[in-house]
Amino acid sequence: MSNQIPNWLIILGGCGQIFTAMIYPYIRHQVFDWYNDVKQLKPLNQEIAKTYGRYIQGLNFSFGLIAILIPSDLKNQSHLAIALTGLIAAYWVGKVATQIAYYPMYQIPQQTIFKIGSYFMNTLFTLFAVVYTWLFIFNLNF
Repeated sequence: MSNQIPNWLIILGGCGQIFTAMIYPYIRHQVFDWYNDVKQLKPLNQEIAKTYGRYIQGLNFSFGLIAILIPSDLKNQSHLAIALTGLIAAYWVGKVATQIAYYPMYQIPQQTIFKIGSYFMNTLFTLFAVVYTWLFIFNLNF
């Protein structure tokens, strides 16, 4: 196929995903005061919320690591490449759709750093959605 996806773009996306995993605790604590909100839940619900937070962080890190370590395998048009890029594309497209549909109803703190951070993170999420959707379509060999 002539529309080859460069490895550097896949690796860049991987680095961005690892960055999102590493910055995730800071955002929850500093921007959203998440831990104080979670303390208001029943103990079991607190653990469930924390577990889902770790799942998100772990998935972001894992997707990034895969992209950095084996970018060529993500575009080799194998069944596994199709499945994995489809999964990652669905994950990030869903994240972007959720950001658009639900998050504008809520206010982030108005300090400049958080405003800039919000734009930066949304740009990263969109980049991930585009790169992995492109990889998925490429792997389908259209």
